[in-house]
Amino acid sequence: MPMKNEPTRVALIVGAGDATGGAIARRFAAGGYTACMTRREADKLVPLVDTIVAAGGHAHGFGSDARKEEEVVALVEQIERDIGPIDVMVFNIGANVPCSILEETARKYFKIWEMACFGGFLNGREVAKRMVARGRGTILFTGATAGLRGSANFAAFAGAKHALRALAQSMARELGPRGIHVGHVVVDGAIDTEFIRSTFPERYALKVQDGILNPQHIAENYWNLHMQPRDAWTFELDLRPYMEKW
Repeated sequence: MPMKNEPTRVALIVGAGDATGGAIARRFAAGGYTACMTRREADKLVPLVDTIVAAGGHAHGFGSDARKEEEVVALVEQIERDIGPIDVMVFNIGANVPCSILEETARKYFKIWEMACFGGFLNGREVAKRMVARGRGTILFTGATAGLRGSANFAAFAGAKHALRALAQSMARELGPRGIHVGHVVVDGAIDTEFIRSTFPERYALKVQDGILNPQHIAENYWNLHMQPRDAWTFELDLRPYMEKW
């Protein structure tokens, strides 16, 4: 927790869902940061905010569409003005919607790209402007196996995640020399979520063998990336259960 009169340190988690994003927000709050979380509907963030506050942390929830430039600009401006400087931003929007290329629609393909890549650009650009002026900051993007190779029925998701990885690489090469740590985290495997439990019960059963990813353990790696000294920064980190094929 910040000491009295110590400046507020803000962690912005874009896409703070019930699993990974929420765990990342809780980890940064536990480390003394004010967690600012976004979802398209702010009401869905109330339980997460309450949990962090009950644990002694500081948190705020915001309704924001990561695909809308005017909303992203207003969000970053509001946080910087009313809460504090954003020291770390985590872009954690997934958009994993499998579909055969023979049935994929232009509308859904574009929407997946907007969510998984374009939103990363908008949020990354806005926080980078502030971070560069201060000469410090961390920007972390949540990637996936689809960002490394495309699989059957995942053309839209793979295209978006490949683009997000390229965005992260370009930003890292440009902003690293200016004091900004940009990283890309490849999450390779099923995560302990309600979606996996209800949709893939056989896969979820591997939880007792540590065969699926624990959101808290994922979050710890994001924290460690942010805390790295700048003489040994990691750009890309891949996380997977020990039994995952890759």
